[in-house]
Amino acid sequence: MRIQRAADRYPGGDPDAGIDTRHAFSFGRHYDPDNLRFGAVLACNEERLAPGAGFAEHPHSHTEIVTWVVEGELTHHDSAGHTTVVRAGDVQRLSSAGGVRHEERNDGDEPLVFVQMWLAPLEPGGEPSYEIVRGIADSTPYALPEAAAMLHVRRLEPGERTAVPDADFVYAHVVRGTVRLDAEELTSGDAARVTGARDLALMATTDAEILLWEMRAT
Repeated sequence: MRIQRAADRYPGGDPDAGIDTRHAFSFGRHYDPDNLRFGAVLACNEERLAPGAGFAEHPHSHTEIVTWVVEGELTHHDSAGHTTVVRAGDVQRLSSAGGVRHEERNDGDEPLVFVQMWLAPLEPGGEPSYEIVRGIADSTPYALPEAAAMLHVRRLEPGERTAVPDADFVYAHVVRGTVRLDAEELTSGDAARVTGARDLALMATTDAEILLWEMRAT
C-alpha cells in the first residue's frame, strides 16, 4: 500500500484565471517517471474553478475521462455534440477514443469543485462516446469495461465500515472527511494505492465520501 497525502500533490492550474488544480500523477511540467500511472489510472486531478472560470476547448485521445462533482455545477461541452450540466452525485464519462475536443466551465454563481480521473483504455482508437449517470447510489458501481475498471462510491457515517474490493489494483481517493484504511488515517485529498488488495476495509471516523477504483491486471 502506498499513501499519497493531499499536500504532496503537484500544484497546477491558473490561479489568476480562477483555476486551482492538484495533480496526483505526473502531469505537464511536473514530470515524474516513477509516478506515471497506477493500474489503469493515469490522472486524478482535484479541480477548483471560481464562478466564470473554465478550461477552454482542448483535445483528448485514447483516454477514458471520468468526472465526479463535489460542489457546484460543471458545464460540459464536446465536439461530439454533447452539452450537459454535471452536479454533485453524477458520474460523467467521456471516452475520447480516436480524438475529441471538450470544454469545461463553471457557469454558476458558486465555486465549483470536482475530481477528474483519466484511465487508459484496453484498446486505443475508435469513436468517442459520452455518458452521464445522475445521482449514482452507493450500492451501484459504475463499470468501465473499456479500462477493465469499476468505480465504487462510498458515503459513510462516523464508525461505518465498508469493504475494499479484492482486486489486482485499488485506487482509493478521499473526497471529503476522514477514514481509516488498515492502520492509515486518510483525510480529504489523500489517496491510497493498493496492489493485490485482499480482505481490507475502510472505516469512517467522520462523515466521509470516498471514490474507489477496482481494477484488474491486463
